[in-house]
Amino acid sequence: MRIAIAGISHETNTYCQGVTTSAHFYVRRAQAMQAAAGQETDIGGAMAACERLGAAAVPLMFAQAQPSGLIERATFEAFANEIIQGLGSESFDAVVLLLHGAGVADGVADIEGELAARVRQLVGEEIPVVASFDLHGNITQRMCDNLNGVFACHHYPHIDLHVQAEAAVELAVTLSRDKRKGRCSLASIPMLLPTTTTFEGIGQSMLAEVLAQEAETPCVDISWFHGFPYTDIEHVGCSVVVSWLEDEMTQEQASAVARGVGQRLWDQREAFRPTSLSAEQAVDTAVAEVEVEVDAGTDTITDTGRGPVVIHETSDNCGAGTPGDGTHLLRAMLDAGLAQRLPRGACFGFVVDAITAAQAHAAGVGAEIAIELGARTDDLHGTPIVTRATVRALHDGRLVLQHMFRGAPLKLGPLARLDIDGLDVVVGSRRSQTFDKEPFLAVGIDVMRYDIVALKSSNHFRGCFQNIAQRIVTADPPGLSTHNISVFPRQATARAFWPMNEQASFPG
Repeated sequence: MRIAIAGISHETNTYCQGVTTSAHFYVRRAQAMQAAAGQETDIGGAMAACERLGAAAVPLMFAQAQPSGLIERATFEAFANEIIQGLGSESFDAVVLLLHGAGVADGVADIEGELAARVRQLVGEEIPVVASFDLHGNITQRMCDNLNGVFACHHYPHIDLHVQAEAAVELAVTLSRDKRKGRCSLASIPMLLPTTTTFEGIGQSMLAEVLAQEAETPCVDISWFHGFPYTDIEHVGCSVVVSWLEDEMTQEQASAVARGVGQRLWDQREAFRPTSLSAEQAVDTAVAEVEVEVDAGTDTITDTGRGPVVIHETSDNCGAGTPGDGTHLLRAMLDAGLAQRLPRGACFGFVVDAITAAQAHAAGVGAEIAIELGARTDDLHGTPIVTRATVRALHDGRLVLQHMFRGAPLKLGPLARLDIDGLDVVVGSRRSQTFDKEPFLAVGIDVMRYDIVALKSSNHFRGCFQNIAQRIVTADPPGLSTHNISVFPRQATARAFWPMNEQASFPG
């Protein structure tokens, strides 16, 4: 059995400056896709499943870019055409698409639905077409109508993206081998959720309910899509998709399950309303947590058994399209004089600023340099930090992820560790959120030896830091991925959404 594998993955923040072109995408084909086997990514999961099931993978093309602004129309068309041409030139028994669900191109508000429709038109109704997704997808009926199965990762951070890609391959094999029919039922809920982890709180308890319902229902999968609120399109929002087999369920049964889960989400909507802290409030909260430990006599300079308090700057998360060069949190940490107040000090990893990183590399370790750090993209994310810093360490930025997406390479460009008023600050050259400890370790920082560790990420950092942090504090200053989603104007949809409109209703 031959399984064609292809995809386009992009989370489009339409409020970002600039256009996303082919130059921003990392494109893998054939052998490069095969080489991902063993990585805990969607490609790695798909390849591993083919090998495990004895199916021949037919890798065509997979294009992926950091979350950013609107995709150039020509770029989308070039990628879509390459996939269609590849399918037209190969023989296969099923197609597995690796998608995101929140991709938007100029003139194509639903790139996943458009791609799925083109694939379906080419292969006909008899060839199974199954897809894996990021749970932040904004899902449409068009996607569901043209797919025989939908598998979103269940967790945020996305520790199971590879698992759901494997499940997509498994269903594709089953449908092709046994000549069965898979279908998808969608329930759209008028909720715009802030970034909500499934590792604790309402996200964790709601996911447990979804998985329990999945176990009790004769369906293939229930996918809860949180949605991606940082985009202005008609179909934005939270949704539930039930994938089912025609010989096991009816359309009415599957739709009822989807609506039931949707109703439960709607009934719990107030629990998703976040409490946002400014950068200064987050720093004060973290310092107070450390001071409690010190007063209790549990902290010493040499005590590395106690984890740090982690502050994550959720509103400047490159994983949602932000520049990553914001200075709000770093400035608050410097203004608070953390190096002088904390027994074990504080560190920040990392600020995206290729100019400052290059300046540090040119000067060399031990040099003192005058810097204007960060805030090179816009004024929303702060103003540059103008000061002097000492270069403590340098690195080429070539890393391998060790927690979420374990085994996948990450290229951050030249990294520099700067000492700014006693605060250790990591500066990177390429946009990325902080997934794990690797950017810190690369420049000699052991996060377990600090009282406070700050980073830029909404929730993916939890894959590494959840189990080592004494406490996690969310900083939400102004930024393109703020929890305060009501600040984003909505022109593309006439629907009423919670929490901006208390008159929103479900069903409705």
